[in-house]
Amino acid sequence: MRLGKNLTVQVLVAIVLGIAVGVIFPQQADNLKILSDIFVKMIKMVIAPIVFFTIVIGFSGMGDLKKIGRIGGKALLYFEIITTFAMAIGIAVMYMFHPGAGMNTSAVKAADVAKYTKQAADSSHGFLDFITGVVPDNVMAAFAKGDMLPVLFFSVLFGLAMAGLGDRVKPVTTFFEKTNEVFFRIVAIIMKFSPIAAFGAMSYTIGKFGVHSLFSLGKMMGSVYVTMALFIFVVLGTICKIYGFSIFKLLRFIKEELLLVLGTSSSESALPRVMEKLEKFGASKPVVGLVVPTGYSFNLDGTSIYLSMAGLFIAQAYGVHLDWIQVLTFLGVLMLTSKGAAGVTGSGFVTLAATLAAIPNNVIPIEGMALLIGVDRFMSEARAITNIIGNSVATIVIAKSENQFHPNPDSDSSPVLQVSKETLPVKKASSL
Repeated sequence: MRLGKNLTVQVLVAIVLGIAVGVIFPQQADNLKILSDIFVKMIKMVIAPIVFFTIVIGFSGMGDLKKIGRIGGKALLYFEIITTFAMAIGIAVMYMFHPGAGMNTSAVKAADVAKYTKQAADSSHGFLDFITGVVPDNVMAAFAKGDMLPVLFFSVLFGLAMAGLGDRVKPVTTFFEKTNEVFFRIVAIIMKFSPIAAFGAMSYTIGKFGVHSLFSLGKMMGSVYVTMALFIFVVLGTICKIYGFSIFKLLRFIKEELLLVLGTSSSESALPRVMEKLEKFGASKPVVGLVVPTGYSFNLDGTSIYLSMAGLFIAQAYGVHLDWIQVLTFLGVLMLTSKGAAGVTGSGFVTLAATLAAIPNNVIPIEGMALLIGVDRFMSEARAITNIIGNSVATIVIAKSENQFHPNPDSDSSPVLQVSKETLPVKKASSL
């Protein structure tokens, strides 16, 4: 009976049932996507206020403005290094296995990717547009639209202002803390519907694209999955080991959120729960509040890997040989365009269109994106999971580097057995 009430089991069962319904009733399953869409909208409904309250509460309690700036600077530096490394790994794997070589491109139609190229053209992907877009014209409009970076910008300013006022805003902080508890309670209620959302999303995916889509373009999909697995267990695993914690313990701790992302194909659907889990894991509220939301725009490891591999796949399929100058240009453009990709399904494909369109002389045929449409949904799940793992690792790393990591050994939920040396004196000092 207890097993049946476990959210992890429920989501797993829902995914299996969704695959079965997609295979048996493909036409009806095509309409079940609405279940996932409603769930993701409910989650997005509470993300902006949770990010706002978490950052403000954390900053007001920290007080040290220099420390806040240092955390933000470390996070951005870490994001840039890791995402660049992720893209480089994707490019290296593509040159090693050449999954696009020998593809038949005769049936490709430019009309198949018209909607993605239009979305890319309508979006502001230029560097200056990206920077100016961080500052909201209207704060309430940013919250209403759920634009993460403008909300984050305002939240940081609000938190800095409260930190500077000290004890005078203590009543406001207390009110925000209680309000934040209400929002996390709303998230707990919404999460009860996550198995239904996973069922609807998986039914739609299989019903729309068919099981054969799992096997077509298998070499490309296999290359993407292997690359992301290597990145998670080798690159991120090594980083975790250096900072004194286990990647496997972290993955076990957030397994429910990973399954939710697998079912809905959206890393954004698990954002509130991941923030809560990382605090329980040991990261302080200010670090979680700043690093996790920022990472959803600046630390999309899975999206970075996919975009680098997808671009070279198209080039290989069309027999386009890129010299190292063109590869570095592609990487440079990708470093900018990937920062604007949101954590929702399909955004990676739009960002790919923007990247290919921005490369001088259109070296890589943008219509080649049609080769990937049939399997993009399945690779979307892989990159969403990699994104959320990458952001979780980044949060713990930044927390440990700032002595803001305090595992609770008395908690049954604490998976941390290894406590790094630098955390011990901090815990002792915090009791003074």
